[in-house]
Amino acid sequence: MLVSTPIGNLGDLPPRAVEALRGAALICCEDTRRTGKLLAHTGISGVRMAIANDHTETARVAEVLEVLGGGGNVAVVTDAGTPGISDPGSRLVRAVLDAGHAVSAIPGPAALVMALVVSGFDTNRFVFEGFVPRTGRDRGQRMASIAAEVRTVIVYEAPHRIARTIDDLAATCGGERRVALARELTKLHEEVFRGTLAEAVAHLATTPPRGEYVLVIEGAPVPDPGEVTDAQLREGLLMALAGGADRRAAIATVMVAHRVPKRRVYDVALTIPR
Repeated sequence: MLVSTPIGNLGDLPPRAVEALRGAALICCEDTRRTGKLLAHTGISGVRMAIANDHTETARVAEVLEVLGGGGNVAVVTDAGTPGISDPGSRLVRAVLDAGHAVSAIPGPAALVMALVVSGFDTNRFVFEGFVPRTGRDRGQRMASIAAEVRTVIVYEAPHRIARTIDDLAATCGGERRVALARELTKLHEEVFRGTLAEAVAHLATTPPRGEYVLVIEGAPVPDPGEVTDAQLREGLLMALAGGADRRAAIATVMVAHRVPKRRVYDVALTIPR
């Protein structure tokens, strides 16, 4: 049983989640101290816990299968939110299904959904990117992909990396692209900043970054292919290259973003010195 837990406010734990945790023979969690506080808040005691984090999730499979094989229930929780969403859980799910056991979930809070619905951006079509790569070509290519994405984009980021990520997004997407920065969601000091990426850069320069961030980035405008100029294609290529994408990735990004033939973008790319 995948059990969603509050992302900040313990009052958001639903009754069904409490019942599932109370009836579990084993609770797999990221941090026994943090989950122990949650259990104490609900009056639950005496439940066996085991750590299943990024490093131990695979090793925990045998213990989980043993409990399930003996007829017991296993609850999987993370420190906050829904298990498996940028958190451990998915490998346990796969192993349990492969072993022929049933998997179910108790829905609950997810920071990405809350940030999306309060952002003010389009919620009909969106894409979740999780945490972007920290360095290297992978980071540049991901930034270029976000810049070209016409759907609303949701990204997670740690407080000590948020300023750099916003700087990179502004360089790749353009400072005029709108963004919502959400932090401390459901907590006493909940804050949602809404503005352009350029304004977000200035905001972070004067605001101490505290708490985990959820970034909601407005989708790229969908251009009319007949109205796209070579100058616009060149600008898009230069932005993608500046963001760290290699030439091939930049061409692919601009082709998708502007919905023009690859050959045309390639010809424009030839005019850019290597």
